[in-house]
Amino acid sequence: MQHLNDVKGKEIVPGIFGRFVHGETMTLSFVDIQPGARLPEHSHPHEQITYLLEGELEMVIGGEKMLLTPGMVHVIPGNVPHSAIARTFVKVLDAFSPVREDYKV
Repeated sequence: MQHLNDVKGKEIVPGIFGRFVHGETMTLSFVDIQPGARLPEHSHPHEQITYLLEGELEMVIGGEKMLLTPGMVHVIPGNVPHSAIARTFVKVLDAFSPVREDYKV
């Protein structure tokens, strides 16, 4: 057991900082995004569930543009291209399955 503040994090891309907790079959990701920060279009084999805690996050998922606001949740299937830009300061909780080995620090 540990406190989230004690979990070492890493900058994913400029302006996007995450802390990651890994289980045997999934990764939980706590992400802070600075206003205007962009996550370029990418895809990965992991299924991803994104829950917006705070702010406004514009996303393009599988070619569909949408605006996520607090309380919204979206399931992104594996290998589906997606990107994001923060309209404001954003806090996101992401769950990935299987484990994101590339997010281990």
